[in-house]
Amino acid sequence: MPVEVKLPDLIRLGLVDAFEAEHEEPKQIAKRLIKMKIIEHFNFKNNIFTLGRRSSGDCQFLEANTRICTVYQNRPNTCRLHPQVGPKPGFCPYGRSG
Repeated sequence: MPVEVKLPDLIRLGLVDAFEAEHEEPKQIAKRLIKMKIIEHFNFKNNIFTLGRRSSGDCQFLEANTRICTVYQNRPNTCRLHPQVGPKPGFCPYGRSG
């Protein structure tokens, strides 16, 4: 599932510096992050960035073996609020383990 984030999320993740966010256009930030393969898409109209994913479709911050988020303390708001927000509010495509 793609993870959509906003600029404050990218700052919290340490991917964008607060000074850069304040002085540079989001479009320019998006170009740099796309080139680095950190994001895969930028919605210019809404200033929403879509984080890059692995070839498996997993979030780049999900540890492949343990399935644990590697940036949990700094995770984006979309993840903090899941499943309340997203493509299907209240629905989680992943089953509970255990």
